[in-house]
Amino acid sequence: MEELLEILSELRPDVDFENETALITDGILDSFDIVALVGELNDAFDIEIKPNNLVPDNFNSAKAMMALIEKLQDE
Repeated sequence: MEELLEILSELRPDVDFENETALITDGILDSFDIVALVGELNDAFDIEIKPNNLVPDNFNSAKAMMALIEKLQDE
């Protein structure tokens, strides 16, 4: 989780990723942020986030992103 939070804070240092739970729903992260984030996460965690994974529920919070990362690592 620490590595994920580091990546997120580099992307958007103004956001409290540890406590925010509506990153997509509230428009805190936009599509450009998600595109950049997907590339970073794929590289950092050696995963492939596919288009069917690009749903708001997977990116609304750091916890949801970590769950997606762990799921993809297990595949």
